[in-house]
Amino acid sequence: MGEAAALGGLFLVAFGAATILPFQSEIVFAALQAGGLYSVATLVIVASIGNTLGSVVNYAMGRGAERYKGSRWFPANEEQLARAQRWYSKYGVWTLLLSWAPLGDAITLIAGLMKTPLWLFVALVGFAKTVRYIAFAAITAGFL
Repeated sequence: MGEAAALGGLFLVAFGAATILPFQSEIVFAALQAGGLYSVATLVIVASIGNTLGSVVNYAMGRGAERYKGSRWFPANEEQLARAQRWYSKYGVWTLLLSWAPLGDAITLIAGLMKTPLWLFVALVGFAKTVRYIAFAAITAGFL
């Protein structure tokens, strides 16, 4: 497999894994790491960027969901949503450091709905996802 194809595949799988799609980037990451053709740093960078950008898709869906406020089926009225956004901006934004965890997709979607500034979202999610891939690479290296 060509270098661009392998790294592009890792990027796409990592991107998809951060969305609601049922992808698992760890399998591809570990296989490429075991193959030894790419530096761990390259794999971490490619996977982290793909996974972070996939989370931006969730963020955008959350931002778009706000246009439905006021709808009969929307789970909060405008006052409740404004109160939740104020609370989230003070305390909840730090939950983005858990964006790598199993419920991370929901956390990133909520961050969009709560109007987290995009720069802060990308900084926190990018940091969390990168640390996760570094930790995964270190653990995987112990088994190779």
